[in-house]
Amino acid sequence: MVIRNNPKEPSEVEKDKKISILLKDLNSLESYINDIFTFSPLPICFVSTLGVILESNPAFVKVSGFKFDEIIGKAIEDFFEKREIKKLIKATMEKGSVQGKEMSFFQKTKREIPCQVFTRVRKDEKGEKVGYFLSIVDLTEIKKTQRDARRALMSILQDVQEERNKAEEEKNKTLAIITNFSDAIFVFDRNNNLLLVNPKAEHFFGIKGEEITGKSISGISSIVSIRPLVKLLTKKTKKIFRQELELREDLVLETSLIPIMRETEKLGTLVILHDITREKLIEKMKSEFVSLTAHQLRTPLSAMKWTMKMLLDEELGKLNKEQKDFLRDSYQSNEKMIYLISDLLNVTKIEEGKFIYNLTLTNIRQIVQFVIKSYKEKIKSKKLKIELKKPVKALPKVMVDFDKIRMAIENLVDNAVRYSKPNSKIVISLKHIEKRVEFSIKDEGIGIPKKQHSRIFSKFFRGSNVMEMDTEGNGLGLYIAKNIIEAHKGKIWFESELDKGTTFYFSLPI
Repeated sequence: MVIRNNPKEPSEVEKDKKISILLKDLNSLESYINDIFTFSPLPICFVSTLGVILESNPAFVKVSGFKFDEIIGKAIEDFFEKREIKKLIKATMEKGSVQGKEMSFFQKTKREIPCQVFTRVRKDEKGEKVGYFLSIVDLTEIKKTQRDARRALMSILQDVQEERNKAEEEKNKTLAIITNFSDAIFVFDRNNNLLLVNPKAEHFFGIKGEEITGKSISGISSIVSIRPLVKLLTKKTKKIFRQELELREDLVLETSLIPIMRETEKLGTLVILHDITREKLIEKMKSEFVSLTAHQLRTPLSAMKWTMKMLLDEELGKLNKEQKDFLRDSYQSNEKMIYLISDLLNVTKIEEGKFIYNLTLTNIRQIVQFVIKSYKEKIKSKKLKIELKKPVKALPKVMVDFDKIRMAIENLVDNAVRYSKPNSKIVISLKHIEKRVEFSIKDEGIGIPKKQHSRIFSKFFRGSNVMEMDTEGNGLGLYIAKNIIEAHKGKIWFESELDKGTTFYFSLPI
């Protein structure tokens, strides 16, 4: 009897193929998982429910310091503090996982490593808990970076605190200086709001700082005592300048406005007011004394002049040559004294603001020609050549005090003639430049030492080289000339080179 195997049904063959494919996929997946587990840079181990390590990847072996065989079967508690690991295991079994708990991991050498621990429960096909995966992240470098950053931050904070203390100390010093400063001080911000007032300012203006601090310039203009200062502050300027401010008869202040700048940005304005009442009083008394003395001296000097003139003209009898020579020397010395007295009186009038009073429309060329003519003899005696350069078109007339402008030009011409070298040349020029008439006089004289340029228009100043060659002179000529020109709203200046000559200029508005 022949027994035949029954062939499988087509559906069963297909099922077997699918199962075979699934088994292959399962094996591939298991191999893939094993590869991930093996090659993962993250230390991972599998721990049983009893706390025994059943599996470990190479990264865990490396970080622990043990060999693979030594780790398998070892209690997980050997790598952590027992109390902490027990809490971790309990939380893992209750919650199913723990994410990033910071703990200390101990290597074989007992070296402690700060780390973060991650756990996840593993279940079998029936859903029973068979253990858990445990992985660690080494925080050594992170902790080191944190410590370094903390130390750096603490150092920075310490430096900041030290600088803050220094700044506070400097602030207190500055406030102490400002508070005890002998001058009045106002400080305004960039929006012209008042930031600070010191006690001296409160005393000068009869105000209370706390009542006006924070107000704008227009806001404090309602205070009568501050109005003169407000007028000064409303002038738009970026430069430092000084100006006298008379608050009352017994109080005159010199005001300095100093822009507080950061590069080109204006941050505010510092106003300093210095009490010059005593100086002004002394100056006034000095001027009055000079004026009184000059007047008292001029009368007898004039009488002496005319007496000596009568004697020289032999109206009172004949004189021999020796007598005439002595008398002529005395007459010339008396003339110098009269000129000095006249200059001192002019200086007094300038300082009292009473010098310019007779303004008329005048042709400046006529004044210049008149002065040149009056110096004809002196020019001839020194063998000087003088040239007057006039513009092609007639100069417009200017509103001036004829006598005072003549005096200013005389002083400039006198200097040029006196300090020019013999046989040299003097050139006087007149120009019409826009809305001004300009005068210049150029000589080929001894020049002015450069280090003394800033003092040339000062009262009683004479150059060091001038005093060596000419002991005469009072140093008032240029001072008077400058004040005359500026009183006419003009400008005076000069250019000079030692031993090569000097050129003086002045311009007057038309």
